[in-house]
Amino acid sequence: MEAPHGVEPALKPLPSAPARLPASGASARPSRLGWLDALRGIAALVVVFDHSSYAFMAEFRRELMPEFNTSRYGIMVFFLVSGYIIPASLERRGCVRTFWVGRIFRIYPLWAAVVTAVLAANLLGVAQIRDFDGQSVAAAMAAHFTLFQELLGTPNLLLVLWTLSYEMAFYLLVVALFSLRLHHKSAAVALTLGVLAAVSVTALSTLSVSALSNAIGSNLLIAVTAIAMVVAICCASSTSAAPRLAGGVLGGLLALVLVTFNSTVPAWEGLVILAVMFLGTAVYRAEHGQSSWKSVACAATVVVACAVGAAYHYGDGANFTRRGWIAAFLLAVLTFGVGLAVRRRVIPRWLTWLGTISYSVYLVHPVLLAVTDGTIGRWRQDAPLLELAFYAVLLPLSWLTYRCIEAPGQAWGRRVARRIQPQLPPG
Repeated sequence: MEAPHGVEPALKPLPSAPARLPASGASARPSRLGWLDALRGIAALVVVFDHSSYAFMAEFRRELMPEFNTSRYGIMVFFLVSGYIIPASLERRGCVRTFWVGRIFRIYPLWAAVVTAVLAANLLGVAQIRDFDGQSVAAAMAAHFTLFQELLGTPNLLLVLWTLSYEMAFYLLVVALFSLRLHHKSAAVALTLGVLAAVSVTALSTLSVSALSNAIGSNLLIAVTAIAMVVAICCASSTSAAPRLAGGVLGGLLALVLVTFNSTVPAWEGLVILAVMFLGTAVYRAEHGQSSWKSVACAATVVVACAVGAAYHYGDGANFTRRGWIAAFLLAVLTFGVGLAVRRRVIPRWLTWLGTISYSVYLVHPVLLAVTDGTIGRWRQDAPLLELAFYAVLLPLSWLTYRCIEAPGQAWGRRVARRIQPQLPPG
């Protein structure tokens, strides 16, 4: 999900010699951020189950989804973790340019690999890609390259890519607050976004899906967004104060407008996602003495109340039940809270390993599912053994993509960041 998927790695790559591990399978000493890896690993497995159950456990899924939305549970945990770690990554560097370098080399290498893989599988006839609703290839490609396709009226080439659009929106907002020197106000930002979500469920109830795309056309919106995004990132990465401020503000406004007025989910849910991410940031601030736990508790109470109230008011839909969404949301917040409470304890190594490869798990599994759908098909009756077999293939494959694509990409990003960091004054 930084997502999920796209989250700054919390641990260094695992040692290559497992014989050095304690017999218990846990680290000898608790890792400072191992609990975040554990949460990401759990979230990744839940998201994989949500999608793979369509093919292998459809009956069970039909019974479960109205009561508990597994997809929303997983991505909300991912977003809380992203919120905790991403702003810290920017502030640790103290430089917007190196922040963007890190994000690009973290996200795009594996993204490019899985996009190429699914397109190749489609050409070979072993997988099918989604219809782009009449959009040109150039427009769909441009929307995907910005990672904003979910907020630009463009169907996702892979369904899971939609969360990367919210990750990108969050990055732009984080840079905006950093440029305005308001980055320590995370609790207030989370609270404000939560209130806006609650208000929008009625104020924007008549807003159609992808309203901006429908009003001005998808191609024009994609072109304007791509240009604005490039300008915003380049200006925010400038060494001069005025362009840096202008670029940060432009990027933040772009993110807010797209999330509020052009998402394929209701505006209230898009705003809740941003509120949840900033709530994760607020927790980081309190833990590091940059704000009070009282302010975090207040923000968390408001965000949770507004999210639950908005979902309840929104009601049930064809693929949405408020009780299923609310249960998943509350359990995601509780899961993050439990992780925070046990953060100083030793985390089992297998859980931190799952967190390390979670971005690969998240992006690789839909490609593998597309291939299984195109070859062995979907099963009419529940097949738990096939579900387990899917995980047995997915996890080693994800470890391979992590070692061969993710880890080298991150290493390249660090080298590039080191080269340009000395040229810039602190943010």
